[in-house]
Amino acid sequence: MMRYKLLGRSGLRVSELALGTMTFGEDWGWGASREESGRIFEAYAEAGGNFIDTACNYTGGTSERYVGEFIKADRDHFVLATKYTLSDRQGDLNFGGNHRKNLMRSLKGSLERLQTDHVDLLWLHAWDFTTPPQEVMRALDDAVRSGQVHHVGISDSPAWVVAQANTLADLRGWSPFVALQVPYSLASRDAERDLLPMARALGLAVTPWAVLGGGVLSGKYNQPAAGPARQQRENIAPERLKLAEAVMEVAREIGRSPAQVALNWVRQQQHRAQIVPILGARTQAQLLDNLGALEFTLEDAHLERLREANPFKAGFPHEWFGQDHVQQLIFGDLRGSLERRT
Repeated sequence: MMRYKLLGRSGLRVSELALGTMTFGEDWGWGASREESGRIFEAYAEAGGNFIDTACNYTGGTSERYVGEFIKADRDHFVLATKYTLSDRQGDLNFGGNHRKNLMRSLKGSLERLQTDHVDLLWLHAWDFTTPPQEVMRALDDAVRSGQVHHVGISDSPAWVVAQANTLADLRGWSPFVALQVPYSLASRDAERDLLPMARALGLAVTPWAVLGGGVLSGKYNQPAAGPARQQRENIAPERLKLAEAVMEVAREIGRSPAQVALNWVRQQQHRAQIVPILGARTQAQLLDNLGALEFTLEDAHLERLREANPFKAGFPHEWFGQDHVQQLIFGDLRGSLERRT
């Protein structure tokens, strides 16, 4: 079932769905046990998945320890990605951020927990707006040249930051970001404004997280509930519940689960950028349901219905440029005769 992609501008071969492991470990009070995490991992691997995503701070380091244990027997088969940036010692500013000191310290700890001497992809987890981009890109390039990192990516950062950093890397001959990680789903389409167009223009792969809108698009909050679950539902905005109902309607029509429909809506946005969704599951049953999305594609009519259920406005300057009179001002009467790059 699984197909594979070349990750952005790199030669890495990754499965079309990545496995997110923020749920590996019960340290935060809601994740999966070691045994259930192992079952989730095995189900993903048996389906042909090879792209594993973790981070230095997920469940206090437990996620990396579990991942390291699970992949140890066949380390080089898997494309292993982890992240640095987020603080893992309160009261000490050097234990968080994008700077070289934290990068080298964090990477050392990740490699120890993962029981490996390298990661295939190191993500900058979030832009800190304090470290100079020259320091960031040079330090990441040094990590690549050391052999501890094969490629680098960037997560949760503005488009202008990514563009500036990669332009700098290309100019200096340093390792550029090959992938971008952002929240993206039918419920959260902000990435369509600048991040996805930038990724397409620069040749970056995009690995969306929260593809089910924090679970809302699975339809679980549209069901009758009591106790804490009822309180959770009352905290969901009515328009998000209405969007979930639209997803559930399509799911009923085609005999699929709402989660599969929501996931495939994201998978089928390849015209916007190279998309490799991240699956997040707390149980093996949830992971297996998500993998069922590989068995079908949504028809154009369904994609359009879902898009219309949550219309997106790009705002200025994007909508302004699209107006006929603006195109007339820029290109004159021959605007329709110019062949555009795709």
